Amino acid sequence: MPTSNDPRDNELAAQYEAYPYPERNPQDETRRLLIGSPSHLREIDYWVFAACRSRSKALRVLVAGCGTGDGAIMLATQLDRAKRAGEVVCIDRSKHALAIAQARAETRQLTNIRFIEGSLTDLGPLNLGLFDYIDCCGVLHHLPNPAETLKNLTHHLAPEGGMGLMVYAPYGRTGVYMLQDALENLTPFTETPSVRLDVAKRIMRTLPATAWLRQNGNFGDHLSGGDAGLYDLLLNPRDHAYSIGSFLDLLQGAELEPTCLMEPARYDPALFLPDPKLRKRVETLTWREKAIVAEALTGNMATHVAYVVKKGEKKSPPDHMDFDAIPVMREIPGVELAKQMQTDNTLPFAFGTLIVPVPLPPQARGLLPLIDGERSVRQLAAILETRGVAVEKFKAIWQETFTILLSLNRVLLQSPA
Repeated sequence: MPTSNDPRDNELAAQYEAYPYPERNPQDETRRLLIGSPSHLREIDYWVFAACRSRSKALRVLVAGCGTGDGAIMLATQLDRAKRAGEVVCIDRSKHALAIAQARAETRQLTNIRFIEGSLTDLGPLNLGLFDYIDCCGVLHHLPNPAETLKNLTHHLAPEGGMGLMVYAPYGRTGVYMLQDALENLTPFTETPSVRLDVAKRIMRTLPATAWLRQNGNFGDHLSGGDAGLYDLLLNPRDHAYSIGSFLDLLQGAELEPTCLMEPARYDPALFLPDPKLRKRVETLTWREKAIVAEALTGNMATHVAYVVKKGEKKSPPDHMDFDAIPVMREIPGVELAKQMQTDNTLPFAFGTLIVPVPLPPQARGLLPLIDGERSVRQLAAILETRGVAVEKFKAIWQETFTILLSLNRVLLQSPA
């Protein structure tokens, strides 16, 4: 494990060698595949390539800071299951983390993934070449110079390529930084990881009832994630959170622009503001201002997940009203999503710890089970016409249904074969 002149960076390296995050057992790959964002294959097809790139084209992927491999294993598995050509190149400087990720890949018998030990702050000597897609999830906020690293990653993007990013957000992590400050005084980062972890565990056993972390329900994955989860949450020596405004500024500095903030609807405050006068005020705001207001109002965004491309390379996806377009469910089958609709035709949607009832057209209940990634909009219209829904009426239903469910990242458009 190389050392640098940055004591915090050395402690960070020691942390992930001692407690690779997230804590994973490779044998669990025999019974489940962890799904998330970014780097879901259907999301990449739509949000990066605007559902215009042929699925027959090989996809070259870099996972920049793969840790124990959640995103890499998900994407490599999805490529393999879809029989799509491609390679997932995983880089991390932790031998221990890479070993776990590699063992997970071996359990799944994945042949489209490889692992390289290396640092994101010194990619040059690795001669990696260009990538169609780069995943950098949960990494930038731990680096000594996130802006410089993001710029360097941008240089490794192939033309018309894009990235999936995740960074911590401040308001949804209320309570974390207070405890981090307390623990840095109680157990400085110059102490060994095992000593620091012991102190953190003792603190958690007797944490005062008034501690803000006790009021925050956003950390099930960390607090139930074993030693690695607790260490990463409370003892990480460098943990910089980005408000949505500062995150967009970071992208701007790297000459990147977002194609999607995940899920898009959570960044529209109108979703949480039923008052008509307030909604009118929201309508006067810019897209950036809306996102800032939504983050401040909800207070529960613990991360920001985004798909981004180089400035000037953002494409418009096909028109979802084109009768030749083929919609596809992102992950949850349409029949299951329809079952979640309430009697008042609302879909309860969880934005983290906030549940919002999202209204859908009543006919969406029968329409959703028909979306299978093969039927075109024309075919959907024809089926509903046999059920008494005229084509013009179908168009209005489809416009509303698709627009809402796209904003929830539940329905996308299929890329060409």
